[in-house]
Amino acid sequence: MPHMIWKGAISFGLVHVPVQLYPATQSEKVGFNLLDKRSMDPIGYKQINKNTGKEVTRDNIVRGFEYEKGKYVVMTDAEIRAANPESTQTVDILAFVDAPDISFLSLDTPYYLAPDRKGEKVYALLRDALKDTGKVGIASVVLHNKQHLAALIPVGPALALNTLRWGDEVRDFTEFKFPDENTKKAGVTPKELEMAKRLIDDMSDTWDPSKYHDTFRDDIMALVDKKVKEGKVAEVMTIEEGGDKPSADILDLSELLKRSLKKGGAAPAKRGAKAAQAEDEAAAETARPARKTTTRRKRA
Repeated sequence: MPHMIWKGAISFGLVHVPVQLYPATQSEKVGFNLLDKRSMDPIGYKQINKNTGKEVTRDNIVRGFEYEKGKYVVMTDAEIRAANPESTQTVDILAFVDAPDISFLSLDTPYYLAPDRKGEKVYALLRDALKDTGKVGIASVVLHNKQHLAALIPVGPALALNTLRWGDEVRDFTEFKFPDENTKKAGVTPKELEMAKRLIDDMSDTWDPSKYHDTFRDDIMALVDKKVKEGKVAEVMTIEEGGDKPSADILDLSELLKRSLKKGGAAPAKRGAKAAQAEDEAAAETARPARKTTTRRKRA
């Protein structure tokens, strides 16, 4: 059972749902410790006073809000919680919106909300009402002394709370240069678009997160096991960078699509009638005499 982060209630209208907040994810990333290569001793982390250069112990560290350059108001965690006790104890639902309206760009950190203090019935009521209406709740919540916008989402038997990025935290499209949304203006031909759609159809599959895993972590752990078995735990090896590099040649987009369709894509999805038809067309197209313009080389 993961460690509980927060206890409070979901509030919408006059209804309060007592809940406990738990992390919904766990890190499986590869972690490395910093070592002194001469002795293999760990290198620690010190909190240093920037003016004196001396180390500061944890019990001498406080939170300060800079109200003017170099001037601070010191506040304790208890003072921060007491400033607005209601906001620190509730998931306050502000509105309900259609789930597809929330952009993936806005999603931040997921949590689970578990029912607390005999709140199972009202918890189930809110969960099932959200499922039936296709809505998610947009809420305000304070976590770790910081206010967050969040989405209350039904997930199977659970209610999940996914913190959201504020609107000004997501960069606007206008800051970047993207191809025109008009297909023709972007230089894409109808034939290329149709082949791309067929390739997507060929590679389509049902979402199953268990099919995917961190291959980089697997390779690192295999290397760790190998070095442990060989007794090379403290040996620093020089490795020459290698591996296949992408070719500088830029092939015609249509030709790449044809090859992809003929190969069947990169995913182990089941092939359908459309894919078979696309493969036949691609094979027929490949059998025709090649045009001089099919392959272009990028100037150095």
